[in-house]
Amino acid sequence: MKKYITKIVMVAILISTIISCKVSKDIETPKDAFPEKFRSASVSKDTASIGDLEWKNFFAEKDIVQLIDSAVTRNNDLQIATKNIEIAQYRFSQSKWGNVPQANLFVNASINRPSENSFTGMNLNQALGIKHIEDYSAGVSLSWEADIWRKIKSQKKGAFATYLQSEEVKKALQTNIVANVSKGYYNLLMLDAQLEIAKKNVQLNDSTTNIIKLKYDSGQVSSLAVQQSEAQKLTAAQLVPLLEQNIAIQENALSVLTGSFLNAKKRSIVLSAIELKNNNSIGIPSSLVSRRPDVKSAELALKVANANVGITKADLYPALRITAQGGLNSFETSSWFNIPASLFGTAVGGLTQPLLNSKKLRTQYNIAKVEREKAVLSFRQTVLVAVSEVSDALVKVEKLEQQQAFLQQRVKTLQQAIKNSNLLFKNGMAEYLEVITAQANLLQSELELANLKREQLAANTDLYRALGGGWR
Repeated sequence: MKKYITKIVMVAILISTIISCKVSKDIETPKDAFPEKFRSASVSKDTASIGDLEWKNFFAEKDIVQLIDSAVTRNNDLQIATKNIEIAQYRFSQSKWGNVPQANLFVNASINRPSENSFTGMNLNQALGIKHIEDYSAGVSLSWEADIWRKIKSQKKGAFATYLQSEEVKKALQTNIVANVSKGYYNLLMLDAQLEIAKKNVQLNDSTTNIIKLKYDSGQVSSLAVQQSEAQKLTAAQLVPLLEQNIAIQENALSVLTGSFLNAKKRSIVLSAIELKNNNSIGIPSSLVSRRPDVKSAELALKVANANVGITKADLYPALRITAQGGLNSFETSSWFNIPASLFGTAVGGLTQPLLNSKKLRTQYNIAKVEREKAVLSFRQTVLVAVSEVSDALVKVEKLEQQQAFLQQRVKTLQQAIKNSNLLFKNGMAEYLEVITAQANLLQSELELANLKREQLAANTDLYRALGGGWR
C-alpha cells in the first residue's frame, strides 16, 4: 500500500516537472503611462519630492498636527480600512496552504437490516444466522491536487496582491483625510479672520452712520444718506451670524474627521501668521507609482487580474488529483481494533479534463482577459488623474501667488481711500456715497484676501496630497 502511494506521488511530481509551464503570460505595468514631466514644471531627474515627507514634518502648525494625529488614530473610516487589511491578510495566509493535502478524520458506523424474504436476507440467515449487518470504520482521508498549471501559485499571487492593495486603499484614504483635516483647519482660520473683518467693519460703519446723522441734524445731508449708511451697516452686521454659523459647521466637520464628539476647536494661530511653504521639490511623474497609494493600488489591481487569468486558464486543462484513505474497518465492534487484521487503505490518482463545462470555463477565461485589459486602462486613467492633480496644484500655487500680490495692493489702496474719504467727508469735500462705497469695497476686498490666503494654503496641501504625501 505504501509503495503504491509512493509511486502515485512520484508520477505526479514527474508529470509536474515535465509539463509545468506558465499557461498565461502576465501583462506588465505600462511604462508609457507616465509623461516625462509635469505641466508648468521644468524637466528634472531629481526624484526627491515633498510627497516623501511625513505629515508631521510637512505641517508646522501644532493645532493641525494634533487634529491629524487624532484623525489617523480615531477616524472610523480608517479603522474600517484597517479591518479590511486584516481580512485580506487572513485570506493570503490561507492561500499559502493551497499545496498542502486536505486531511480529514472520519469515524463511521452503519447498520443494514435487509428483508428476510430478500436474497441477501435469506443468505445472511442461512449462512451466518444473523438478520442485520453492522459496519464500523475509522481513519484518515487525504486529497491533493498537483499544481501542474500553476493555478495554486496564481491564487497565492492574487491573494497577496489583494492584501497589498487593501493596504494601499487605507493609505489613499489617509492621504485624503490628512488633506481634508488641514484644509478644514485653514478654512476655520479664514472664517475667524472674516468674522473679525466683519465686526470691525460694523464698528466702522457705525462710526460713519453717527457722522452722517450729525450732518443730517445740521441739514447738510438728506435722510437718504442716513438710510443708506444704516443699510450698509446692516449688511456688514448680517455677515457676523452667517460666519459664526459657518464656523460651527466647520468645527463639526473636523470633529467627524477626527472621530470625536462635536466641540469647538482650539486655534492658537491666526491665518495671517501662517507662512506659505516653498514647494519646489516635486520629483518626476514616474515616481508617483511609489508615492501615490491610488496609483500603486491600480498597479496591484493589474497583478490581481493577471492572477485571475492564470487561474481561469488553468481550469481549462486537466487536473491531476490524488485521494487516499486508511484506517480501521470491521463489521463487529469487538474486532474493530484488531490490528493488523482490521487495517485497510485505498489510493486513487487520475487526470480530470473538463468536457461539458468547458464552454463555461472558457467564458470565464475570456472574461478574465477582458478584466485584465480593463485593469490596464484603469491604471492609465489613474496615472492620468494623478498627473493632472499635480499639474492643477502647481498652477494654483503659482497663479494664486500672483493674485495675492494684486489683491494686497488693492486692500492697501482701499484702506487709504477709507481714511481720505472720511477726512474729506468730515470737511464737506466728499459725498456720503463715496464713503459708503469705499467701505463696501474694503469689506469685500478684505474678505477676498482672507479667502485667497486660505486657497493658497489649500493649494499647498493639495500639491502635497497629489504627490502622494500624507500616508507616512
